[in-house]
Amino acid sequence: MRVDNRKYDELRPLTITRNFTKYSPGSILIESGNTKVICTASIEESVPPHIKNTGTGWVTAEYSLLPGATPTRTARESSKGKVSGRTHEIQRLIGRSLRAICDLALLKERTIWIDCDVIQADGGTRTAAITGSYVALADSVQWLIDKNVIKENPLLNSVAAVSAGIVNNVALLDLCYAEDATAQVDMNFVMTGNGKYVEIQGTGEEYAFDEEQLAKMLKLANKGICEITEIQKKALET
Repeated sequence: MRVDNRKYDELRPLTITRNFTKYSPGSILIESGNTKVICTASIEESVPPHIKNTGTGWVTAEYSLLPGATPTRTARESSKGKVSGRTHEIQRLIGRSLRAICDLALLKERTIWIDCDVIQADGGTRTAAITGSYVALADSVQWLIDKNVIKENPLLNSVAAVSAGIVNNVALLDLCYAEDATAQVDMNFVMTGNGKYVEIQGTGEEYAFDEEQLAKMLKLANKGICEITEIQKKALET
């Protein structure tokens, strides 16, 4: 029995609320169980130096765990004067995941920033951030099209993410914090809506896993991404 009474292959309840804030062309609240993340999209008419004057756009992300998101206050990284290694790694993952499904040339020389702010954390914040960021990105792209700023949709596919792991020798889908904290294996899967892999992150926590266990986690992740993709589609239709 899982801590929240889910089946081994069952996602946490997942909801996506669009137009969550007033000023961003794309803003959503994603709730995955008790994990809640606000994803907002902002558009800048400039690009990073490495692609300046190439006619190509850019999509990137920033990620932040807000102080009250966890039982013990997490200090703002701005007060420390630097971004932690974990934060840097997560926001680079989000950016890579979004760029994987974009034809950046169709954005022209502009940048879409996706800011992911975790307001409540109960495991899976990076996967929720990726899943929500796609919807915020899709809304911002549609805003550009509606304003006749761009002519063609640069999104080639959708993208979503989910975790899977081994807990007490059992493969589980979509780990909450209590499961993640005791997991023998913790993996994150980023996949497109048509079932292709963008990135797989996996770690054995003082435990080695075999090919059979990996296959079970891959199967769970595929099932989860298919379900998440449908939730994304329905959210964008409302």
